[in-house]
Amino acid sequence: MQGNPPELAELTRNDEIVPQVLIPVADIKTREFVEEWRNASYNCYSSGHKFCREVCPVMTETRNESWTPTAFHANVVAMERGELTIEDVAADYVNCTQCGACELRCPNTLFTGDFYRFRTRTVDVVKAARALAVDSGIHQPGYKAWNELTAQRSHEPVLGEAPVGQDTVRDWAVGLDIPIGGETILFVDCEAAFYRTSVPRAVAQILQKAGYEFGLMGEQWCCGGPAAEMGYVDQARAFAEHNMASWRATGTKRILVLDPHDYISFTEDYPKYFGADFDLEVVLVVELFAEMIRDGRLVPSVAVDRAITYHDPCRLNKRKGIWKEPREILRSIPGLRFEDVDRVTQWSYCSGAGGGLAVEKPELTAAISARRLSHVQKLDVDTLVSACPWSERPLTEAGNDVDIDVLDIHELLATALGIEVGGSRGSTGDRRLAQARTGAPGRGRSPRGCGSGGGCGSGGGCGSGAACGCGGAH
Repeated sequence: MQGNPPELAELTRNDEIVPQVLIPVADIKTREFVEEWRNASYNCYSSGHKFCREVCPVMTETRNESWTPTAFHANVVAMERGELTIEDVAADYVNCTQCGACELRCPNTLFTGDFYRFRTRTVDVVKAARALAVDSGIHQPGYKAWNELTAQRSHEPVLGEAPVGQDTVRDWAVGLDIPIGGETILFVDCEAAFYRTSVPRAVAQILQKAGYEFGLMGEQWCCGGPAAEMGYVDQARAFAEHNMASWRATGTKRILVLDPHDYISFTEDYPKYFGADFDLEVVLVVELFAEMIRDGRLVPSVAVDRAITYHDPCRLNKRKGIWKEPREILRSIPGLRFEDVDRVTQWSYCSGAGGGLAVEKPELTAAISARRLSHVQKLDVDTLVSACPWSERPLTEAGNDVDIDVLDIHELLATALGIEVGGSRGSTGDRRLAQARTGAPGRGRSPRGCGSGGGCGSGGGCGSGAACGCGGAH
């Protein structure tokens, strides 16, 4: 076989042919950011692969090249070379739900053969860029207002008019006789505590039915996760320190969480804040309930007349690799017709609610949720089940437009255990569930109307493709 031409051998011996270009970054904060993330970003930038774009929910909706995972990494390279500043690109980093689909789709992750242990770090880069922006005095208006309100109330404003504060954080538990403190406490995220109160009521009553001892925090503040996701790291840590002090004061050793966002905060953020001092066990109740069903401590026996599919919360499936246990629970419920899956499980489609997107760009969140429901419409189901209160608000609104209910998996399990849950599923969810369906489960059953007043609210019918009696035109 012919070797390389001699001139190429001479070429490769010349150390000055492709010298490394080093452009000093004057701003010390930017320099520290670049030094920390340059390798991760060059790993993406130099590979040239762009498969991540087609699983990114924001890119799917907007087709904006500046809002892609590859662009988020390329910005770091450009900042190192002095071609961009954080002020130039801070607004671009809003356009990320931090779902993690891009990380799993990236060949740099796939080539390792282990989807959940080694992965491209796009989510961390986005969080770090947002933190750099805040630290540099660059604020997005929605983020700023949200975090100012959260700091004032010690709880998130939950995108609505619900009364939020320390004096109402345990109102969801009225009548359940739950003690305060103890070795095991149930941590209820802000969205569930103040808005979708049926979820924590379902969880608490399932635990009580199983004879599982637990209490509530003496003074629970927000977990701080959303603040960290938006770049307000100091505020997030202050909340974490308060919660840690509360747990120490009540002798807490174990935290039960029902929300995937809290699970991320307690298993990723808190260990970074406190190191070995964070020695509390974190238990996701979906995993706990699946174990209890396996062991016979919970026996769902009440038939549930629904045809369903399951929405994988991004922070459970894509970020933590938790997808089996929710399906175990659903398959244990009698009467359900469970159709799975409408997306490849590993890259299941996002609701659009995470990463602060719903705070800054609610219209984009709504579009992503609508696309998620368009996938559900292709199935013969009448209900979409989730395990994330944050996702359930926009999914419920999108489901209302196409006459598909959105239920939380904990609510569904409680019903199958014969529990009268109580609480609220939000205004739209409550209204829909107050109107009983008739007919066989699935898209073929007679709908009950798409909105208030008997009309569909969308200028058309309920989306079933058949006469439904809802007062709308098909």
